Amino acid sequence: MVCAGGILLSGGLAQAGQSGSGVARSQTQFSLPSHSGVAVSDSLPAPDWSALEAGPEVRIQAVVDGDTVELERGPDVRFVGIQAPKLPLGRDHVEEWPLAQEAKRHLEDLIRDGGADARLFFGGRRGDRHGRHLAHVVLADGTWLQGAMVLAGLARVYTFVDNRSLIPELLLREEIARRSERLVWSHPYYAVRDARHPRDLLALTHHFELVEGTVLHVAAYRTRWYLNFGETWREDFTITIDREHDPVFEDSGVDLHALQGIPVRVRGWLLDDGGPMIRVDHPEAIERLTGQTL
Repeated sequence: MVCAGGILLSGGLAQAGQSGSGVARSQTQFSLPSHSGVAVSDSLPAPDWSALEAGPEVRIQAVVDGDTVELERGPDVRFVGIQAPKLPLGRDHVEEWPLAQEAKRHLEDLIRDGGADARLFFGGRRGDRHGRHLAHVVLADGTWLQGAMVLAGLARVYTFVDNRSLIPELLLREEIARRSERLVWSHPYYAVRDARHPRDLLALTHHFELVEGTVLHVAAYRTRWYLNFGETWREDFTITIDREHDPVFEDSGVDLHALQGIPVRVRGWLLDDGGPMIRVDHPEAIERLTGQTL
């Protein structure tokens, strides 16, 4: 359990208040990071790298965007656990998100200051459908790039059921950045949304959003759980969880029925299923908001 900055992280549900081979340089000595690369309180806990699989030492050749780098050899690396503002990167259907250029420049600065030599750490699925590594990246000077980008306010925590490593540590850094209104957290594009305004949420369909509200009803019907945030369930905001993911929540000690009447924050892609909806398949996507007025 970690308690700092007003956020309590315990169990699987948070409570708040890719491979380049053969590019290692043998003379480089890698130390485990004791900070995130951004000046913060010394009380900020460091990640437990022993819980992850240490991957190869690599050399970063270029920054693609705020959460992806090219290596001198081997596939690109997509930073697992975070999502930086997106750049189009030649994709006609993708619009540039606000602060995307700033995120890329900040990552370039971190690598320039900390050096291009790095080590990959794996804590779940190791690759994506694009052939990229999915890894945590630590520079030779100890800078954890994911932690640094989130703490700087230039990335949000972005979780998957098959890659859940170091999520408490990332959520803690995100909480600090959000409370300090750093960069993305001071921009309306990335504002935390209010579950009480479903029409506003519908306008954000197919966007990755954070939504806060109080769970009014919890029900399991056929193959799904429904966490309803309004009396009119066909129109109001809902979190849905397919029952096939029950073991993930049970293994994390999460009782979904216990969320009834509890204020929470959920993150995910907004969908339109009659009303606005976010599908969740792992507990780290939902945070309890302890003692917080929504």
